[in-house]
Amino acid sequence: MKTRLYLLLCLSFLTGFSTIFAQGFTPPSEGKAVVYFTRVTVYGAGISFEFFDNDQFIGIFKGKNYMRYECDPGEQLFWASSENKEFITAEFEAGKTYIVMVNVIMGAWKAHVGLSPVPEDKTEEFERAKDLILSKAPVITPEKKIVSTNEKLKDFIAEKLELYENEWKDTKNFKHISADMAISEEAMK
Repeated sequence: MKTRLYLLLCLSFLTGFSTIFAQGFTPPSEGKAVVYFTRVTVYGAGISFEFFDNDQFIGIFKGKNYMRYECDPGEQLFWASSENKEFITAEFEAGKTYIVMVNVIMGAWKAHVGLSPVPEDKTEEFERAKDLILSKAPVITPEKKIVSTNEKLKDFIAEKLELYENEWKDTKNFKHISADMAISEEAMK
């Protein structure tokens, strides 16, 4: 009995450490780029936003949280879904880290989502995002949920991307993350 209790305590201790070490900025794997989607407000805390990398669902979270997403460098199209659909284009460099602020905007029935790039020279926004990332571990959507949601939303995703290509990208003022908006390693400490 004592051995089981000791093992349980050790496992709990080690699990706690892995959570502590999982928070904060983690550089991308070799040949990859990282983007942090940060939601720094508790406004609309009960509303979840779904996130997409072009035609793939990549995660979901609500409240004051963030999600770390590692991807290939180059041109990217990210978007988020709530009552509205918000897109942001990007040009990422390998080995670099970027931040997107997830804004909560009052909607008619449900909160709208906004996406804005956060370069480190946007001091107040950068500091709020950095404080959030350093204070807790990222939200991780289980792989099983990602796979099932991609299957479930296949037609929805195709429809929204068609609207983006044929209508929205020319009529709405979506933001862009340029390669030079990368966050320096020094600023991430």
